[in-house]
Amino acid sequence: MKQNNHQKGAQYEGIAARYLERNGYLILEQNYRCHYGEIDIIAEQQGTLVFVEIKYRQSDRYGSPSTAVDYRKRRHISRTALHYYSYHGYEQEKPCRFDVIEIQGRKIRHLINAFEYEE
Repeated sequence: MKQNNHQKGAQYEGIAARYLERNGYLILEQNYRCHYGEIDIIAEQQGTLVFVEIKYRQSDRYGSPSTAVDYRKRRHISRTALHYYSYHGYEQEKPCRFDVIEIQGRKIRHLINAFEYEE
């Protein structure tokens, strides 16, 4: 039976979550949604909130998976992260960053601090 996009997304987000946990991250949320958008994984590592976008491609025929995280996508993630940050009452001094995890075939590449907050 062929998987739909939602099922594929959940599968690769699970792979990414396990990867993060093995590398010392605490998963706080998966598929966090608000009216601004969605963040695939919200985790914490050594006191830093980490907002993670997961991108999968079967091959590099159309470029690396992270190229799909364009300005528009970064802006939605940034706004959603700000909503999460304020809704959960984090202090302004709480550090955070934006990571991208690329999954290409069986290869995982973690881009730490992949982009800055976008207005």
